[in-house]
Amino acid sequence: MEKALEQSPINLVKIVLFGPESTGKTTMSELLAKHYNTVWVAEYAREYLQEKWNNERKTCEDADLIPIAKGQIALENKLALKADKILICDTDLLETKVYSEEYYGGFVHPNLDKYALKNQYDLYLLTNIDTPWEADDLRDRPEQREEMYKAFETALIKYKKPYIKLNGSIKNRLKVAISAIDKLLDERGDLNSYSKSL
Repeated sequence: MEKALEQSPINLVKIVLFGPESTGKTTMSELLAKHYNTVWVAEYAREYLQEKWNNERKTCEDADLIPIAKGQIALENKLALKADKILICDTDLLETKVYSEEYYGGFVHPNLDKYALKNQYDLYLLTNIDTPWEADDLRDRPEQREEMYKAFETALIKYKKPYIKLNGSIKNRLKVAISAIDKLLDERGDLNSYSKSL
């Protein structure tokens, strides 16, 4: 079961959108993938939990976290084969770990805990809560956005993950993200493959 949570060893620049719900991660994932002419990995939990809600009218339980984590990594590994030098991820297992800690009294399944830290990404883009809350069937903590944001940033600091903050308008967030990603690509000698214009 452990191997199902492990990244395939593929030489790509991997970027993660990271932060609380309803902070624009999916929008940024789509825009960045378009800019760099590559693929992006959707948040598997959305599909999984929406189906659960539609069929059972139940929300996420701790028993769902390992199936969600497996689905996320399977999707990432599949799409990594189609990526062009860079892979944009709408989430990762560290995000699942943070949700587990916050929702289930600090509990994290040992395998999730292990691979949330073992799997590696080149840069985390921490999305701020300065965006309007958009309610849906799955989002449930509009009054705790600041608390959740702090939990996500604390995890990045605690585990020494490279990250930058995305604030403000979509245009500003995109500009800041592209600047940081271009720097990574330049360090690897891949920047010439991409247009730097917004």
